[in-house]
Amino acid sequence: MKKIFKFLILSLCGVYMISCSDDTILDLSPVDNISLDDAFSTPSLIESSVNGMYNAAAIGQYNSTNPNGGRGYVWGAAFVEQGDNRGEDVVNMATFYQLTYTATYDPTTANNVYYWIDGYRLINRCNLIIEGVTTAVENGIITQAVANDYIGQAKFLRGITHFELLIHFARPYQHTSGASHPGIPYREVGIDTQAEIDSEIEVGRSTVAEVYQKVLRDLDDAESLITNTDLVKASKNAAIAFKTRVYLHMRDWEQVIAEGNKIIGKYTLTSTPNGPFIDSYGNTESIFSMLQAATQNPGVNAALASQYNRRQLVAISPIAWRNPYWLADDLRREDNSTAVDVGTGMVFTADGTKFTLKYKDVVNYTDASPVIRYAEVLLNMSEAYARMVSPDLTESLSLLNEVRNRSLADSATQAYVASDFGNPTDLVESIIAERRIEFLMEGRRWSDIHRLQGDDLVPVNGIPQKVSNGGAEESLYVLGTPYDGPYGVPAVPYDDYKFVWPIPQVEVNANPTLAAEQNPGW
Repeated sequence: MKKIFKFLILSLCGVYMISCSDDTILDLSPVDNISLDDAFSTPSLIESSVNGMYNAAAIGQYNSTNPNGGRGYVWGAAFVEQGDNRGEDVVNMATFYQLTYTATYDPTTANNVYYWIDGYRLINRCNLIIEGVTTAVENGIITQAVANDYIGQAKFLRGITHFELLIHFARPYQHTSGASHPGIPYREVGIDTQAEIDSEIEVGRSTVAEVYQKVLRDLDDAESLITNTDLVKASKNAAIAFKTRVYLHMRDWEQVIAEGNKIIGKYTLTSTPNGPFIDSYGNTESIFSMLQAATQNPGVNAALASQYNRRQLVAISPIAWRNPYWLADDLRREDNSTAVDVGTGMVFTADGTKFTLKYKDVVNYTDASPVIRYAEVLLNMSEAYARMVSPDLTESLSLLNEVRNRSLADSATQAYVASDFGNPTDLVESIIAERRIEFLMEGRRWSDIHRLQGDDLVPVNGIPQKVSNGGAEESLYVLGTPYDGPYGVPAVPYDDYKFVWPIPQVEVNANPTLAAEQNPGW
């Protein structure tokens, strides 16, 4: 009898049983394990299997023997924590993310190893869902309409997870002409037999261009198939929003705008910048977020409110705090709270160090994980309008102000005006700066560092230098001038092999195809 993979040590190994209760997001009462065939034998079991796919996205497994014992890899917490700590706008305050923060990782480092492993575990679940519900339609168990919704959701998660892995394990799209350099394997087969293992292990790395094409194909399919509108599951609008992110990395400005225009007006920014976080499940701005329940979340060693708030493991960097684009009276600096009394602020201060208060529930860790917000779509479009061959600076400025103005103490006098920008470069520089402020502590900085390598307007060279690990002292936060040191973590030039993560050693040891395709230098 066929059995589902629940524990993929690599992207290709291990066959065993699925516990329906383990894979249901909220219902954790024990029941007997069931086979893969049985998992798609009734509508309710199919729904539980789909819920299990979201659990794999929100919790993951990490190195646990418990399929729900993970640390939020990839979409529950790790995308924020790793995306932040690879950049310079946070300070890692302990040893927890030190190897990521200091770029001293290697092919055995747990944080990047399990990004890969849990990423491909999730991808495999998506593929098994696609195949299982297709068979269920053939057997008359569910309708094609119901199946299409599930398939679309699985393709959404499959596409965005491949994309997330790509920006950590491969060079950016513009690295070579036509993006012909190595990407990652794009897995589209649900692996649950030895024959499938034998076949899939021969599949090597697609080119970056090929990965982008397949990501966009999955997102296009998701857009056309999904009927769900729930925030914490994939939706048609989430697929559209994510395409604006993908096209931004491809530097296809017209397509960023075309996709963004599909959902302009379908969401609204909250009246204050704290709105998406005060009510992370009921606000008007969040497009796709990951559910975190009191009984099911990444826990004390990974939940965002634990790492960023309660345990104070990652601080706002003085580099970000003293960013001259961030006005002193901006509401996103509001510090009238403590970690215990969340109040209305967005930051709190502990022993002189600044920490985010975006993630507020330090007891049950129920804050939704913010994967993509409407503010990002607007800023993606703003940047695209400014970068077009014939820039539309008026529309670009309007969208930038739409996001920024809600955070200003006096938008009538502090909003940007056209005369503030002498050319498109100045405007794009302000947009990138706004992204660093608006999405601070949401994991978005690495994505921008990655795509801006060698940029023609606002170039970044490698990974910028950072404040020393654990070095966010009170004296470094004094406003008035841009931060100019001290630094303690050196920059990593773009041509350094450490700019991209290595394929994990456990994968290389077991997979001869990928062993021959390891990133250079590793």
